[in-house]
Amino acid sequence: MKILYSILSIAILSAIVSCKKYVNVGAPKDQLVNSVVFVNDASATAAITGIYSDMNGFNYQFANVVTTFMCAMAADEFTYASASAPFDEFKNNAVTSGNQYVGTMWTQPYGFIYRANTVIAGVNASTTLSPAVKNQLLGEALFIRAFCYFYLVNFFGDVPLILDTDVLKNTSLPRTAKAEVYASVINDLTEAKKLLVLPYPGNAERIRPNKTAASLLLSRTYLYVGNNALAEQEATEVINTTGYALLKNPDPNNAAHMTKVFLKNSSEAVWQLQSINTSTGRNTWEGNTLLSTGAPFYRLNKGAGSLVEAFGTNDLRKTNWVGEYITTAVPPVTHYFPAKYKVRVGTINAPTEYSMVLRFAEAYLIRAEARAQQNKFSLMKEDLDVIRDRAGLAALPLVADQAAAMAQVEKERRLELFTEWGHRWFDLKRWKSVTGDPTKTRADDVLAPIKTAWKSTAILFPIPSEPMLTNPNMLQNPGYN
Repeated sequence: MKILYSILSIAILSAIVSCKKYVNVGAPKDQLVNSVVFVNDASATAAITGIYSDMNGFNYQFANVVTTFMCAMAADEFTYASASAPFDEFKNNAVTSGNQYVGTMWTQPYGFIYRANTVIAGVNASTTLSPAVKNQLLGEALFIRAFCYFYLVNFFGDVPLILDTDVLKNTSLPRTAKAEVYASVINDLTEAKKLLVLPYPGNAERIRPNKTAASLLLSRTYLYVGNNALAEQEATEVINTTGYALLKNPDPNNAAHMTKVFLKNSSEAVWQLQSINTSTGRNTWEGNTLLSTGAPFYRLNKGAGSLVEAFGTNDLRKTNWVGEYITTAVPPVTHYFPAKYKVRVGTINAPTEYSMVLRFAEAYLIRAEARAQQNKFSLMKEDLDVIRDRAGLAALPLVADQAAAMAQVEKERRLELFTEWGHRWFDLKRWKSVTGDPTKTRADDVLAPIKTAWKSTAILFPIPSEPMLTNPNMLQNPGYN
């Protein structure tokens, strides 16, 4: 791996400049160094909040558009309607190691991990931070590190596990087994839960992780590694926490209507990234990019077996979260596009929407799947029916076998979490093939019939060119040159 990270002083200066919306602290007059940053609560807090600002500061970054869009195209959710060789590689599941976006999906998470490791080291060494701030910052740094590794391991499989700031050592680390990376994620989130509290820190907006965010990501991680009992337990803790609810009021003008899910600080938000560059009226990069004044560039797949067809006719998720554009051609053609975010350009410097990262509805879906895997079919049905009730759909029939239960889980996850943070892509990769072939995944079942160049090895993206060239111990994923 190449030395990807700035020295501490530069990284922290960048954090201070970009974090003003996250914390009311002025930029220091002099360049910060490690011994100064973690002396007082304000500058130490700026070190962590600057990470969130940088996650969402620009478009097509790992923490906003790139993860959602590239994974949506790699799966079966949407395609790009114009010419783009890098996008086509994801759509066709033929990603090359030189693809600029696969580079972003590697480099940026490791950059945030380095900064989180810096905060962990600085906070642990500090003797002057107040106890409450020390716990909060350490918990947030552990959460950030776990969050980034969760995505790295799902993008690439085995990845180098870097838990300190020794750059010289870390530039040549080999890949760490996926199971060990997951174990580190679980350890970090478990510790983060102990340190974080339920109230959101700072100005109480839902833009910095709290205990519930750690619990929700922990429940997802347990689900992915097959620890269904603990996944159910953590998801239940999230569901039972006050302050969160599914928005389902039937009146579109009501603040609790499902069109308001992606508003900033909505009751369904567990963790959001605050809008940063709002001087032109932009709210989220997702809304600004997906919504269009003309024919949309990002179009949901249509046809038999597609997402659009899977909704059926009465699903309120399609009514409220899918946009339609009808062309003037003869005959006219209808294009569908994601419309969970409603603001393309709004009032200057007054955003009403934030980028959603963790959402309350996922807790029900995690618990439903964990219960299905434990043959708790009646309880699974209860969770899925909560999601379906918000969508205006009837209760599901009670099933009596795991295959039928997982079919129900898959459909509700697909329709609820579409075009959010790669959920569909990760689901297809992690689930076993329904054919019973142990060498295949659900991705083989779903994608092989609709993508002519599909290969089973495409479930992992290639290691980017840069670490392959600069790290002598780096090995490429199977199926890539």
